[in-house]
Amino acid sequence: MKTRTDNEQTSAAAPLDSLLQQRLLLARAVPGDRLMLADSTLLAALAGSRVLTAGERQALAGSPLTLRRFRALSHGRRQVAANDESWSGSSGTLRAAAGGPALAELVTDDRCWTLHFLPHGGDWQVILKLADGAPFAPRLMREQPLISVVDGAGAIILQGRLDADGECEHTWPFSQAPAPHFHQCGAGFSVVPVAP
Repeated sequence: MKTRTDNEQTSAAAPLDSLLQQRLLLARAVPGDRLMLADSTLLAALAGSRVLTAGERQALAGSPLTLRRFRALSHGRRQVAANDESWSGSSGTLRAAAGGPALAELVTDDRCWTLHFLPHGGDWQVILKLADGAPFAPRLMREQPLISVVDGAGAIILQGRLDADGECEHTWPFSQAPAPHFHQCGAGFSVVPVAP
């Protein structure tokens, strides 16, 4: 019988530890707790159009009520995106575990888009991939709109139209590798249609 190595046990325990930590943060009681951030601020952070300031991140972390509201808004966005054939954008965040020196991919919160990062000579190639099961995939493949991927600071990572495989590819446009670049610009990114 094969036994798990220490690394395998650690990686298997990581999602459970994360879930327990999340539940502890959300369930704790803070005297006088109230909503510390407006919905518009939280929604902008979820959309990747605005990065939370250090003070706002501290307020969010210190208020279980605000954290629960943030989580509810996030779930609501995912449910709308999952059933929305008209798609107006998707966003995602660099997870702490994905922040190593060789970032391989990032996935939007709605699981409809993946950014792949491939070493290319001394540089990087970035590939945007549309999930086959995305509810808006048939429409996007048929209409071929111009799509832009922007980082948390609003800089364009790539822009183009999907090919027959549902992909768009471009050379990584920044001097830093993907992981440190995302860390410096708020760890977020968005995939959005470009207005005609």
